[in-house]
Amino acid sequence: MTLRCTHVFHATCVEQLRKFGVTQACPLCRTPLSAGPEKLFEEATRRFVMIQRMVERGMASWSDLPSYASHELDIVAAGWLEAAEQGYAPAQSNLSFIYDHGYGVAQNCVEAARWGRKAAEQGEMRAQGYLGSLFERGQGVPQNYKEAARWYRKAADQGFALAQSSLGSMFLGGRGVARSDTEAVRWYKKAAEQGDKVAQTNLANFYNQGQGTTQSDKEAARWFAKAAEQGVSVAQCRLGSFYYHGVGVAQSYGKAAKWFKAAAEQGYPEGLIKLGKLYLSGSGVAKDETEGAKLFLQAAKQGDAEGQFEMGALYAIGLGVPQCDMRAMGWMQKAADQGNEEARDFLKKYF
Repeated sequence: MTLRCTHVFHATCVEQLRKFGVTQACPLCRTPLSAGPEKLFEEATRRFVMIQRMVERGMASWSDLPSYASHELDIVAAGWLEAAEQGYAPAQSNLSFIYDHGYGVAQNCVEAARWGRKAAEQGEMRAQGYLGSLFERGQGVPQNYKEAARWYRKAADQGFALAQSSLGSMFLGGRGVARSDTEAVRWYKKAAEQGDKVAQTNLANFYNQGQGTTQSDKEAARWFAKAAEQGVSVAQCRLGSFYYHGVGVAQSYGKAAKWFKAAAEQGYPEGLIKLGKLYLSGSGVAKDETEGAKLFLQAAKQGDAEGQFEMGALYAIGLGVPQCDMRAMGWMQKAADQGNEEARDFLKKYF
């Protein structure tokens, strides 16, 4: 290990200096030794958690931290680096993470892979998961799906939910492993039960389609609900549809509207469109054609073909917006250009 004074010693020898009743300083220059790796790690982690909470509460973003928080992040990186250089696996793992994301250090996937491998080879499950991700993406290391799956499995076997979810995706796509829906379901379920929202959404889809497991609308609805409650917009839309049609749950237009609205508030086009249709029909919400048109317009402006078609249809008949053939044709053409068959048929028939 390299001490703060830059002199290099065997890590075990330095650790013995800390344990014995001798002056805890570099034997060559007498510079005081730093705290042990565990203490360095704990202090740096405490500082990091404070910054992380600030970001989670919307008080700042990782890309635009206040100056004092940036300074704290520099201290975090230095603390983890010092502990990592002493061979402390949790610090090496965290160092891999911040190099991958560029938190407190210049983003460097090569360094992320280097530190990740050091920790992964010591059995640190999060580092194994991070290293698997780097191999899957081909960042910092040559892309290698087989290596990605190998490291994901090591972390997954230790219960790391993110690695379990990633391994499920590897089995689903047959990347680095033999393709297997059954294995994909098995790993997604392990991650989903730990609260991984991506795995919950994927598991719900498998139950919905009866792929790799027995088809069950009730189980699909249950897992979509768990993901929806964590803010996954596609799960919110699926759950809304289940309530709308009474699939796997008791039919309820009100609850359908609730979940479509949750997705719409995130700007998700499908949620905007489905909520817009409820406003047009007055199902689960007070009928409001103008509000329905506004929601379709939001989806259309995002380039969503269905939203563009719906706007064209509203302008054609003057529902929720003033009737206007030119605008109807304009939106229909945009949708048709994206392959929307309904829009193409409409243009052929009326324009």
